[in-house]
Amino acid sequence: MATSHMHNLTTLIKRLEAATSRLEDMAMGLDDPSSPKTLNAAAAPEAVAPEPPQPAFPAPPAAPAVPPQIEDFDTLIDKDVRNFVDLGNRIGDLVAEQSKAVLQAFEAERTYLYVSTKAKKPEPQPPELMTELHTASDTINMIRESNRASPLFNHLSAVAEGIVALGWFFEPKPGAFVSEIVGGIEYYGNKVLKEYKEKDKTHAQYIQSYYQVFRSLAAYLLKHYPKGLTWNEKTGIDALDALREVKGGPGAGPSGAAPPPPPPPVPTLNVPGGAASPPPPPPPPPGVPPPPAAAPGGDMSAVFAQLNRGEAITSGLRKVDRSEMTHKNPSLRAGSTVSERPDSQGSISRSKSPAPSKKPKPESMRVRKPPRKDLESNKWYIENFDNPGEIIEIPAQQNQSILISRCNKTIVKVSSKANAIAIDNCKDLSIIVDSLVSSLDIIKCTKFALQIDGVVPTLLLDQVDGATVYLGQQTLNTEVFSSKCTAINIMLPPKEGTDDDTKECPVPEQIKSYIKHGVLVNEIVEHAG
Repeated sequence: MATSHMHNLTTLIKRLEAATSRLEDMAMGLDDPSSPKTLNAAAAPEAVAPEPPQPAFPAPPAAPAVPPQIEDFDTLIDKDVRNFVDLGNRIGDLVAEQSKAVLQAFEAERTYLYVSTKAKKPEPQPPELMTELHTASDTINMIRESNRASPLFNHLSAVAEGIVALGWFFEPKPGAFVSEIVGGIEYYGNKVLKEYKEKDKTHAQYIQSYYQVFRSLAAYLLKHYPKGLTWNEKTGIDALDALREVKGGPGAGPSGAAPPPPPPPVPTLNVPGGAASPPPPPPPPPGVPPPPAAAPGGDMSAVFAQLNRGEAITSGLRKVDRSEMTHKNPSLRAGSTVSERPDSQGSISRSKSPAPSKKPKPESMRVRKPPRKDLESNKWYIENFDNPGEIIEIPAQQNQSILISRCNKTIVKVSSKANAIAIDNCKDLSIIVDSLVSSLDIIKCTKFALQIDGVVPTLLLDQVDGATVYLGQQTLNTEVFSSKCTAINIMLPPKEGTDDDTKECPVPEQIKSYIKHGVLVNEIVEHAG
């Protein structure tokens, strides 16, 4: 029996040795490059895992072609209008400011024209379409009206007269309309050419360039809009939608271009079974506790249960002690925190008092500019006087203008004949004027008193509240223009040789308008006392 077991063990050992020898032969054959098995293995193509397909992003759409009428208008702006603005910047001051407003007006008109190529004609027309154009036009006219005493007044008037031509939209023959407006520009522009022809050629070039702007505009209108403005009635969209599209509304880039492509997708990890999951977030730095897990959202039954308690809902509130009332303890308002008290759960809460609101400085603490009374070239500057009862005398000459600004509770006396006077942003000002060659402009003044002893051709009142104007016998031919004014009284002198009193005549403030025979009729509303 023992001999049989030994025989089986010997046989098993021999079989193991034979298998080991065969495995060693196979390993040596793989290591030998000349082995046929090795060559076959090298010749076999390497199995490469297929790359995942890359997401294909759609190519950005090409920018829409600009209509030819818009391209020609852009050429007009880049060539003629910008040349006019460059010359205005060389002159500077008010001229430069007004010329920039002209550029803004033409750019606003370009937007309006672009909208007309994309939209149907709106009925009625929404005011948003012309808001920017109206703003630029108002700026141009305000610069002119606020600086009538300026030596550049003819420049400002020429530009203000010409900007009316941008309202050609509602004309049946816009080219002829613009050509007629050029005649109004030349009335003031030729004065500039005559004055600066030998003095400074830049001013003459400035006016000539403004002429050229509207000559080019008239030629442009004869080419593209000979019979008036046209709209896209066949395929047009809503006018306000077109306006947002032109300006670059929602879904468009800064200049109306296509939005940028989306960011590439976040790489995912392949999970058995075909599912994909995002990579796990990086671990927090050492020593930093992990963020708490989001609390599961509960239902609203507990909230409604509390609300249904009625008046009992306030039973858990405590009464505030007098020592904790901030309105009775100014010291608590001055500090950043109030007293600490444990809440119902035993924890101490600290509540910060709100920061005090920043109040404007009182008038007495504001830094005021020093008073100024200077003669520069042919213009007097009277500014920042605030002294009740103080009399400022101005020895002006016939070729000198006077600018009075930010003077309060002051008396100004112009004892000689001057060219023109402009007054703005003054309160409780009294002024005595002898005579003027041109006009007297009063803008944004309150509680104003004016006495005219001599001859003043024109008196302009704009945004004046509470004024009394005393006229003399020589001033009865003065023309008074008022706008946005209230409580203005004109005192007429008594007739010569009579003992009559001075007659007080209020300036009308209310106008009644109605339609009569298809015409708008305006009448002054008189209030009988």
